Amino acid sequence: MERIDQSPVKYAVHRDVLDELGLEEVAQKGTWSIKPTVGDKVKESLRCSVPSLKHILLTWIPILSWLPKYSFRENILGDVVSGCSVGIMHLPQGMAYALLASLGPVYGLYTSLFPVLVYVIFGTSRHVSIGTFAVISIMVGSVTERLAPDEAFYFNGTNGSLTVNIDARDAYRVQMACSVTLLSGIFQILLGVVRFGFVATYLSEPLVRGYTTGAACHVCVSQLKYLFGVKPARFTGPFSLIYTIVEICRLLPQTRVPELVVSLVALAVLIVVKEINACYSKKLPLPVPIELIVVIGATIIIHFCGVREDYLIDVVGEIPSGFKAPRTPDITFFSQLIGDAIAVAIVSYAITISLGKTFGLKYGYKVDSNQELIAVGLSNTIGSFFQCYAVTASLSRSLVQESTGGNTQIAGVVSSLLMLIMVIKIGSLFEDLPKAVLSTIVFVNLKGMFRQFMDVPLLWKTNKVDLLVWLVTFISTVLFNLDLGLALSVGFSMLTLIFKTQLPHYSILGNVPSTDLYLDTEAFRQVNEIPGIKIFRSSATICFTNAELFLEALQQRSGLDVRKLQMEKKKRAKQEKMAKKEKGLLDHPCNSTSSSKVSELNKEKNLSMHKDVAIFLTNTSSNGFGHVNSAYQYDATTSEIDSGCHSENNLTPILYEDEKDGRTCMSVTHSIILDISTTGFVDTVTVKMLKNIFGDFADVDVDIYLAGCQACVVEQLEKAAFFESIPKTRLFVTVHDAVLHILRKLGQTDIIFDASCDTQM
Repeated sequence: MERIDQSPVKYAVHRDVLDELGLEEVAQKGTWSIKPTVGDKVKESLRCSVPSLKHILLTWIPILSWLPKYSFRENILGDVVSGCSVGIMHLPQGMAYALLASLGPVYGLYTSLFPVLVYVIFGTSRHVSIGTFAVISIMVGSVTERLAPDEAFYFNGTNGSLTVNIDARDAYRVQMACSVTLLSGIFQILLGVVRFGFVATYLSEPLVRGYTTGAACHVCVSQLKYLFGVKPARFTGPFSLIYTIVEICRLLPQTRVPELVVSLVALAVLIVVKEINACYSKKLPLPVPIELIVVIGATIIIHFCGVREDYLIDVVGEIPSGFKAPRTPDITFFSQLIGDAIAVAIVSYAITISLGKTFGLKYGYKVDSNQELIAVGLSNTIGSFFQCYAVTASLSRSLVQESTGGNTQIAGVVSSLLMLIMVIKIGSLFEDLPKAVLSTIVFVNLKGMFRQFMDVPLLWKTNKVDLLVWLVTFISTVLFNLDLGLALSVGFSMLTLIFKTQLPHYSILGNVPSTDLYLDTEAFRQVNEIPGIKIFRSSATICFTNAELFLEALQQRSGLDVRKLQMEKKKRAKQEKMAKKEKGLLDHPCNSTSSSKVSELNKEKNLSMHKDVAIFLTNTSSNGFGHVNSAYQYDATTSEIDSGCHSENNLTPILYEDEKDGRTCMSVTHSIILDISTTGFVDTVTVKMLKNIFGDFADVDVDIYLAGCQACVVEQLEKAAFFESIPKTRLFVTVHDAVLHILRKLGQTDIIFDASCDTQM
């Protein structure tokens, strides 16, 4: 094995100190590319040609780009095996999740067929499995139960008791489910057409995981009635989950023992076999389809052993064979479903794109966020005409599709064909399947979402802001239901983003000895502040939301209260004016006898003024307003303003005078460098604030310099006429260039650098 030299690499840079004008000259700034105007872009988009038409077709119908290149030899076996495995999962999950949506099991089978075929054509992910999902099912169920409750379908039975018209209720709920699915699909298509896929970036991973965990709690509670065989009252609105749990606890004495036994047996079998699948996943060619086995076994036992009639176990009931004719959903309900449809659209898209991006990064292909919006939207829109409800990607089925060798969405075609056979021929065989078994399937499949509780200790160690987003999302979803919980969690996530821009980290930078590196003086011990120069940096982009905070932090961290320094300067100017008047009196012949007294009085006033300013600066330093450099110590024995304050041995922190400009300053700091390399854009408020900083600090004889400004920011400053009042010679390429310029200007390059201004590392 070749030995690698671990000695540090050194390099030397020899160049001139560059301000913005120097950089433009060296780099030959110019307009080398002409950006097309809006009119040109419109003309180009309307221009019809064969290449543009081909590009549009391949973009909007992705199957045309990958299907002609499909390799049967490499992919067909894995896709067929994967499709069969996923299709076997679709059957029990489709029927189980349909109960969550308060629909008949057959509608879950429809939802596992038609939307999958649509996604195969328009989707860009190769591995996600579209279809029924617990979270989306419970969201649709909340709509159907709210708008079509049992109480609305009571009628007088034969013995005078109130009975629910189940057929009418179920038909109305199907209409509600199809309508909310159509509306959510339209929202998704419209957002995809206007290229609004970037909205997914605002649904952070902690938010999505906290929301799905909270939704899993709703799913879990909704299935308890099937496990215990009780019929709790239905609650809506905030805290409905809490009320439902209390109601179920009240009804526990009425638990139906046969259904509880069926639930516990099915639950035990599912958990044991799924754990075996997980432990031996690498050794098993295919995971044991325990869900399908449990469904078939429970149906056979209930049907042939006469348990249904003896113990009155609640079963799935009639499952019609074949398909119903397509029907347009009722759009008259749209006004009542807008809020629910938006929530369903956002959540279904967020889950799909997060899974799609995960597999895309793992296998090295691109998942188009805008096209995914359109694909999921079309799946929902077209599916709603075939009595399907809203779909999204399923984590469990997607993992099976990937782990069993699925490489493309041909696996989705195979699973759809399998579901087609089940709906036409096999579906009616499961009419004696107990609902309690379907509930246990839902419970077991929630395991992955409940594992997300482990995010809490991890986020506690890594990022407490993300932890707060996770907790707020989870609590609001559990307490205030899925729609309102989503709105509150998104709003809170936006607030954390605003607070991050409002509360950036401000730092004073110091030089790493013998380098051109500048680091935070509070975070690194071996960095030194340059005497008389404050280098200030904000960790966030400076904009209208934090411009005022930036100015306040600058004064605090630099130790310069501009307003007080301006007042002190005016006070000193007034005292100098009075001294000149007194000097004029001294020059008068009549006042020659009192010249010694006036001179003594003048010295006392001057010394008193110096002491006042020294006390003021000492107080600001002690209050945390920056650091007073030990190189700048005021000599109380000096009564005159030191004209040579920039020399090596006689530096005055309070009052100094620039030899070139003849200025005086009442501060330990004579120059401030603003490192704005973290700023990605500037607005009008920022430009105005920067102009005020230059003007205000100039009043107290402190020079302001900018460093590390990005090219786009320089362009924005030029458009805002910033450089009409501030010369570009105050803008430097790096902090190091600005420091070297200041020290050379003051003749102090020998403080930390050699006179040649070369940087050696």
